[in-house]
Amino acid sequence: MKVVHIVEALAGGVNTYFKDLSFFFGDNEINKTIETTIIYSSNRKEVDSERTRNEFSKGVSLLELNMVRHFSPFQDLKSIIKLTKELKKLNPDIIHLHSSKAGVLGRIACFLLFKKKKIFYTPHGYAFLRTDISDFSKKMYWIIEKYFQLFFGGETIACGDTEYEIAASIGKSVLVRNGIDINSVRENFIKRRNEILTIGIVGRITFARNPSLFNAIANKYPEINFVWIGDGELNHEITAPNIRITGWMLEKRKVLTELNAIDIYIQTSLWEGLPIAVLEAMALEKPVLATNIIGNKDVVVHNETGFLFDTIEEIDSFLEFLKEDKNRAVFGKNALNRCIELFDKNKNFRYLASIYRQSFSL
Repeated sequence: MKVVHIVEALAGGVNTYFKDLSFFFGDNEINKTIETTIIYSSNRKEVDSERTRNEFSKGVSLLELNMVRHFSPFQDLKSIIKLTKELKKLNPDIIHLHSSKAGVLGRIACFLLFKKKKIFYTPHGYAFLRTDISDFSKKMYWIIEKYFQLFFGGETIACGDTEYEIAASIGKSVLVRNGIDINSVRENFIKRRNEILTIGIVGRITFARNPSLFNAIANKYPEINFVWIGDGELNHEITAPNIRITGWMLEKRKVLTELNAIDIYIQTSLWEGLPIAVLEAMALEKPVLATNIIGNKDVVVHNETGFLFDTIEEIDSFLEFLKEDKNRAVFGKNALNRCIELFDKNKNFRYLASIYRQSFSL
């Protein structure tokens, strides 16, 4: 059975997801029955093709194809034509599309094959949930999601519980939660306590991560140290004197070492699919403060593995509780156990493989 994955960009949490996917499906035993190809674009500056080839499993095939994130009629048409040609050459049994842009381009390319293919689609966060676009744009994205699935067919594989609820209202869907390589992340775990309480976040400094809120929280608590593990185009919004920006780190181990060094993880996102960085923090036994949005609330259990908040004022009581070492330790253990139960990538990828096999046998 041949499976082709199509993704617009291997960036952020999606890159971690695909790297883990490459090692699971690139395993010698799995590879005997499921041959995997990943088609991706390196258009974004944080995507390095050479690093991708070096870091991904040699048991999967990687194919670079130019796609752009934003709507561009000429470039999108070129991408569709190229995608169609490559899919004809590969002749896959199953095509799995990831994120909104690949979902659109890939479905059109599949249609142009004039051969019936089994199509799966994972949004990794629906575009119509974004808060940086107009209501009209949100409505248009919803219409695209609804009617592309209705017209072109396929089944949605949601990466989180709330995404699954939304997907089920649009069309045929199934839940396969995002997961992480817990053992690999745990290799970076060392028990430690900072003299000054330290709160951190991992990711690109973009509108979606809400750096202005992160900065406001740091200003509100000058006695606490804050760290942003990453960098990005909105780093100028980070002005509080108690915030340290690490800059880009290309080696995952360095990122996880920085992540292990904090006391509390915070996720200030405006929207999410199902955040890999939060899972990694939980695997390192960090209690989590997170905005009460789709994605975050599918991972964090309020008052058990961390706290969900709607306003900055709510954080006072949560931080008062988490300042105590023993409370952080209890929440951290709860977070690790939740990861083991629901977000183990091997368990979740095995389920994904079973979905592929079942659809192939039909």
